[in-house]
This record gives sequence, C-alpha cells and structure tokens, in this order.
Amino acid sequence: MTLQMKIYFTLALIFFLFSSQVVLAQTDTGIDKKVFTFKIDTDIDPAMTRRVKLALKSAEEAKADLIIIDMDTYGGAVNDADEIRTMILNSSIPIYVFINKDAASAGALISIATDSIYMAPGASIGAATVVNGTDGEAAPDKYQSYMRSMMRSTAEAQGRDPKIAEAMVDEKIEIEGISEAGSVITFSVSEAKKYGFCEGEFDSIKDILISQNLADAEIITYETGFSEDIIAFFLSPAISGFLILIIIGGIYFELQTPGVGFPILASMIAVLLYFTPYYLNGLAENWEILVFFIGVILLAVELFVIPGFGIFGVLGIVGILTGLVLGMLPNQNFNFDFVPAADLFGALLTVIIAAIASVGLVFWLTPKVNEWGAFKTITLSTTQQRSEGYTSSFYAETLKGKTGIVHSRLRPSGKIEIDGDVFDAYSRGEFIDQGEKIIVISTEGTSLKVKKWEA
Repeated sequence: MTLQMKIYFTLALIFFLFSSQVVLAQTDTGIDKKVFTFKIDTDIDPAMTRRVKLALKSAEEAKADLIIIDMDTYGGAVNDADEIRTMILNSSIPIYVFINKDAASAGALISIATDSIYMAPGASIGAATVVNGTDGEAAPDKYQSYMRSMMRSTAEAQGRDPKIAEAMVDEKIEIEGISEAGSVITFSVSEAKKYGFCEGEFDSIKDILISQNLADAEIITYETGFSEDIIAFFLSPAISGFLILIIIGGIYFELQTPGVGFPILASMIAVLLYFTPYYLNGLAENWEILVFFIGVILLAVELFVIPGFGIFGVLGIVGILTGLVLGMLPNQNFNFDFVPAADLFGALLTVIIAAIASVGLVFWLTPKVNEWGAFKTITLSTTQQRSEGYTSSFYAETLKGKTGIVHSRLRPSGKIEIDGDVFDAYSRGEFIDQGEKIIVISTEGTSLKVKKWEA
C-alpha cells in the first residue's frame, strides 16, 4: 500500500468514527423519543382514576416511549388506588414516578407499582395505613390486610422489598434497623434510596430525563380536554344544587299541569346533566341512578294511581333524595367508611338546600305563572263558573245527598251501590269498609265523593 493510499484510508477511518459518534450522541440524548407526563396531585378518588385512565390511553395513542407521573398526594380511596396501580402494572410503556413532594398512603402504593421511583429533595414516601373517612382513625383489620397484600405483591412485582412495603401499612411489623413496632414506615429521600424504594434524587423531571440520556426527547404533557372541563363544571356543588332545583321543580310543575311538557322536559335534561358527570367519574353507580328513578315512579303512582298521600309518596320522595345524594358520593354498596365526613356533609347539605329552595320557588312562582302571556296559551288561567254553564260533574246532581252502601272497600277510592246501581266513589281520605252505609256529598268529577253515614 502506497503512502498516499494510507493517508486516504486513515482520513476515511477518522471521518467514519467521527460520524458514528455524532449519530450515537444524537441517539443517546433521545432526540427521536417521546416522553409523556401527567400529574397525580389531588386525592386518589374516582375522578383521579378517570384522569389516569385517559392519560394512559393518550400516551398509547401518542406512541410514547416513556411515561412519567408527577406525584404529590396524601392518598385517598383504596379501591381507586388498586385500580390505578393495576393499570400501571399492565402498561406496555415503562412508567416512572417523580415524587414531588408526597406519596403517602394510596400514593405510596401507586408509586411502588411504577418501574422507577425518583424523588425531589425533601420528598417522602410511605404511611400507607388505611383510615376511615369520618374521624381519620385506622380502619378495621380486614382493610389493613387487603392493603398489606397489595403493597406486598406490588413490591414483589417490581423487585422491591415486600416486608418494607407491608411495614408502610402495619405498625405492628418491626424491621430491625429500619422501623420499630408502633410506627409505620415513612421514608425520606436518603432512606428510600438506601432501601431500594428510590432510584435517584432530582430537582425536576427534566433532570431525570438528562440522567436517562433523554434530554432532547419530545415531552408531551397531558391536559384535560374541553369535554373534561365541562364535566368538571357540572360536578361543582353549586351547579349540582341548581340542577337538583330544576329536577324537583320540574317534576312538581308537570304534576300540577299534566301535558304541558316543558317542566318535565327541563327536569329530564337536568337529570341527565346531573348524573352523567358523576357516572363518568365513577361516583354514581347504576343502582344509585335506579334508586332515583324508582323514587320518581313511586311518587307518580301515589299521585296518579292511589288517591291521597301515603307510603308510596313518602318512599318516592326518599328514593329521589337518596339517589341524588348517593350519586355524589364514592360509597361502596352503601358503605361510607372511606367517604370523608366533609364530602358526606356537603352532599347532604347540597341536596337538602336545593330541595328546600325548589319548594320555596314553586310556591313563589305558582301564583305568578298564570300571569305569563306565553303560559296562558297552554293552560286554563280563569275560573269557569257553574253559573256560566260550566260543570265538571260526570254524574247527575240528583245523586248528591243520596245514601247507599260500600260495594268494595274505599281505600279511599272504590265502588259504592245506590238503589242497585254501582258507582265509582272516593272518601275524604278515610277508609270505609264494605257494607258500611255512606252518603254522597259531591258529584263533581268522574267519581262520587262520599262520607260515612251517621244517622
């Protein structure tokens, strides 16, 4: 090989090596990678579960190479934490968590489920004892046992010490050199790093990416869409209270003026707007919505089928109010152990105030409605006097004052017999047994109004 050829060969080799380094450097900084981030920064509840589900779906659609959760929560509902950790464990995309600043209780469980845990200076992880929502005291042992098993299995799945994970829940577990009996484990950053519950301490997600050679990766931050903002708007207690007002008021006005249509239409739209956001967020269950509609049916039966106001009417009102309250709360089959007392009180207060306001509004509006020009076109706002030839009597006036006997028991409606003929009749509210003697006191309407005959 000549000297000239050697020089050409050396230069070509240098150029090739330099080009390779440039390509490798570009690849190592993740210039063609996508990192998807979203926040868990409030209580772990059905709304948060929905957010995580939508975020993970968006990450898959974006073909993200890595997901980083920005975590800062004191915990929340155990069942929702379980659902979120299951989604994380089943994710085909690697998931990291950046604890900034707290991952307590349910937050600790979710963090342990991720592939890597990173913490900000001053952050902490642990204190996963299950507490009830009323007074913050430790929940019964069956709940602690369930949480311990989840913490243990999750830690095992991610190669972390399952005994330490359990000790974050159970104060009775003592680990030599780490915890003493009587207190659950809560790790600082240095302690978490020492015992394998933190891969590193960083100031920001950007610093984590630099450490993973992903400094130039495309960062996609999850933001709620317009539809989610609308749902959040209708979840506001003030808006919920307003919708309850329309629901109750609409039902009342429709019952007072059957066939008008507008009040019941407004009520139906309000029911849809009320329950849909709570249902989508996992708060309103199918059976809770069913309780509401059963209440409406019972109330309608009381008003249209069974004269008077008795057990069906009471059960109907209770069903309507119960359905409205339960729809706002994340209870588990009527178990309120983990429903915060403030949430329970807030839901009750919202429904009660709205119900009282709707009743007050009904009494205030009723005398004014007939004065509205538009309403006069679809309702009868004047009194039709008998002296002007109007009558609502289905039976002859001569039956008034007649006596007869009860043909079938009046409860308070039924049938009576007068001079061998059978008529529909109803009492003033009292029950009258079959065979009792009665007297007709009014013939107006489609049934005779009677009372018990007292000689």
